[in-house]
Amino acid sequence: MRIEGENGAPLSPGSSAASNSSADEMLESEKESLRDRVGDLEKKVHEQTDEIMCLRSTLADVLRRLSTIENNSRLQGASSGGRGTPTKDGVRLRQHNSSEMRDATKRASTCLPARPASSTALSRRNDGVPTSRRAPHYQSTSSLYSDGHSSSSVSPAPSPSPTQAPIRPSTSSTTPYIRPGALNKRWVSTSDFSTPARAFSSPQHHHAIASSPSSSSPANAQLVARRGNSGSLHNLSTLRSIHPVTPQYNITRHGGKEAQYNGEEGVVKLYLRGRPLNLYVPTPLRETYSPTASTPPPPIKMKLEWVYGYRGRDCRNNVFQLPTGEIVYFVAAVVVLYNVEEQMQRHYLGHTDDIKCLAVHPNKLIIATGQTAGHDRRDARPHIRVWDSVSLHTLHVIGISDIERSVACLAFSKADGGSLLVAVDEAPDHNMSVWDWSRGERGYKLLETKCSADQVLAVDFSPVDRSSIITCGKNHISFWSYENGMLAKRTGIFENRERPKYVTAISFTDTGNVISGDSNGNLLIWQRGGNTVYRMVRGAHEGPVFSILVQKDGSITTGGKDGHIVEWDRDLERTGNVIQVPEQFGAPRVVTSGRGSQLVVGTTRNCVLEGSFTFPIRPVMQGHTEELWALAPHPSQQQFLTAGYDRTCYLWDTMAHTIVWSKDIGEPAQSATFSNNGEMVIVGTTSGRWFVMDAETREMYSQHTDGNEPIQVVKFSPNGQYLAVGSRDNNIYVYQVSEDYRKYSRVGRCQGHASFVTHLDWSADSQFIQSNSGDYELLFWNAGLCRQIVQTSQMRDVEWASSNCTLTFATLGIWPEGADGTDVNSCARGNHISALATGDDFGKVKVFSSPACHQKARNNEYGGHSSHVTSVEFLHDDSRLVSAGGRDTAVMQWFVSQLASSGASSASSHH
Repeated sequence: MRIEGENGAPLSPGSSAASNSSADEMLESEKESLRDRVGDLEKKVHEQTDEIMCLRSTLADVLRRLSTIENNSRLQGASSGGRGTPTKDGVRLRQHNSSEMRDATKRASTCLPARPASSTALSRRNDGVPTSRRAPHYQSTSSLYSDGHSSSSVSPAPSPSPTQAPIRPSTSSTTPYIRPGALNKRWVSTSDFSTPARAFSSPQHHHAIASSPSSSSPANAQLVARRGNSGSLHNLSTLRSIHPVTPQYNITRHGGKEAQYNGEEGVVKLYLRGRPLNLYVPTPLRETYSPTASTPPPPIKMKLEWVYGYRGRDCRNNVFQLPTGEIVYFVAAVVVLYNVEEQMQRHYLGHTDDIKCLAVHPNKLIIATGQTAGHDRRDARPHIRVWDSVSLHTLHVIGISDIERSVACLAFSKADGGSLLVAVDEAPDHNMSVWDWSRGERGYKLLETKCSADQVLAVDFSPVDRSSIITCGKNHISFWSYENGMLAKRTGIFENRERPKYVTAISFTDTGNVISGDSNGNLLIWQRGGNTVYRMVRGAHEGPVFSILVQKDGSITTGGKDGHIVEWDRDLERTGNVIQVPEQFGAPRVVTSGRGSQLVVGTTRNCVLEGSFTFPIRPVMQGHTEELWALAPHPSQQQFLTAGYDRTCYLWDTMAHTIVWSKDIGEPAQSATFSNNGEMVIVGTTSGRWFVMDAETREMYSQHTDGNEPIQVVKFSPNGQYLAVGSRDNNIYVYQVSEDYRKYSRVGRCQGHASFVTHLDWSADSQFIQSNSGDYELLFWNAGLCRQIVQTSQMRDVEWASSNCTLTFATLGIWPEGADGTDVNSCARGNHISALATGDDFGKVKVFSSPACHQKARNNEYGGHSSHVTSVEFLHDDSRLVSAGGRDTAVMQWFVSQLASSGASSASSHH
């Protein structure tokens, strides 16, 4: 066969091969371009499919509404009736399949260490992996006026973000994205009206975003999804012309059922999970009050100033020293960059749920962090964020649709300067994926493969072989070779040596050999390129080896469960240098290089330590290790106390950002409060006991027992003469206080709640108590007589010293649309500013204007927690707000600055 060129001359075999190679390259380039274009088209088709589904749902709902309006127009005087079902007082009767006891059980889950699947907060295993998720939650009408991004911390708004909705926002307002697949959502206008809604169960009614073209305000232009079995979509101007609002009742959607305001009696009837709650409007507001009125956001802004805590109990390789002098680590959904010398923290706030792993690029400036799946399957999907540690700007968001459960571990490549990123998913097959992370906003996945059926604890690239990756975990260590777009796996062979249950840590020497540590306390050396054990050091630690650090000079430092940090020479011979980490701090989970000869250590008891083999080790950050509920601000100093299920009480100083003292009380703590003079501390436990303790010396003066259920709340009266103790046994115990808060004599017991007490407040004159319970009751008591006040209308004008009860007239606006009564765990009113802060089951801290008595109360929303926020409290001078996370064990300190428009000068930025 003769091959000719363009001029007819014969081509040589070499020329033919070169031509074929060039053609292959062109073909491969075309294929790559085609794949990119197909990917873009698939993305656009997906977005358009969502929009089409939205339009179909909207059209079907409009047609249904038109039919409903025609039917209702035939009925004379129909207001909130017209549903074809029996009504009482204009409210449709609701059938319940569950008893009050089941409602109480539902609420009970929010106060126990282990939450069942029905709990409102995220249920997790001990390792932090989500095991059960609550139904998706959508913001209330109040969130329509939220400031938007979750925090005003140093961290800029992350971009791009997986929470961004792929639907173009309206020009008049921002509309939330509704997750596809959420069946039977309720659609309701933010305005009030008296026309009822019928059930809608079309399969197409999965999600929709709509705004009324006839609405004249952003509030009327927005639609909010909420839980329920019926839905409605309203053209406000049409509905109001056909069905004008009855003057006596203003009807608005709340908690899955209409809430009513009776102007004649001055009472708002609120429904939570179908249970009615009467809230009496104070006399001065009766004539002008409307529950649907819009109130402005509070005249303050908050900025995340300090985060107390660290996640070391179940995470590894998550503490590093940066060239800037900062130590980088994470807790909850916050990455902390802590400069110990300058006592300054910066915070990266791009994540939406628990961060599980962290990797630092070889250039020491770029950081990758991976998170678990969040509360909402679309807005908080597991993913990796690559960001700049100097500017805190998000560079890439990777793996939003590729990671199934959680990012278990991460590592940048080293031999090629960090161009690749490897990640392991905590899915059943523990899929491992390799990414060209800098290619596009969402990176480019080069390959993915099943890694192991067992748990994977660590992954790393070889520093000398670009294509070599090592993984280890339960029952395995694997050696991977990346060539030609394929991963070849070789399992580590232990031969006649003892096979460990876990290979717990890996590291590389400068020659490329692998050092592994296992659950038997042994160190093994694997030669470069091989998968058999070359050498073994038995008994390096008594118990598992948690961390292996290879220093620049070739020396090796290991940390183990025995609490020892041991130094070895490059031949793995002991040098004799050993650090014993004090038991109170836990075992060293990760050991990394600090400044000079310093070591930075993260421990299993959520502490970050600093020290060396010549200088004593000291804590630079401490935190709780189990679920946290008790939070009490000092009445006159810049301090606050926390206590949790780890049986430890901490007194924190907000100015020095340190622990003043800590004390092990021997029992899990549920609640706490300071005496009015700040000299005594009351701590309630989960066993029904509560302790009286000196706030300075930590001396225990006495202990008391009220029942055998957890003490949910303890609170002194404003005059200091009484102490109210709210228990999970449904009772409130009142004590007479004497001898400078050292002696307590029981006055009596307030009996009347059908479920456990959750919150209580004292009246300003110390005569009355108001309390909430797990079945959404609001009851009032005469404190001196311990008797219930049945005529609750008499309490409408009582002035309350605090606002910790979540179900009152003053807190009506804090409840999101579709709330079931357990979504908001805590609230607190400012002492000198008109602000009301709340902590909810979705990791959010919200601040409203106080009182928040309107359902369209606007708020400022802040993120950072990854679990239910169990408590929020203002300091005595309102300069700061403190929030406590439940299972994320984090304590966050927010600096409060008043806006210039509120008459106060804006506060400067604090670090």
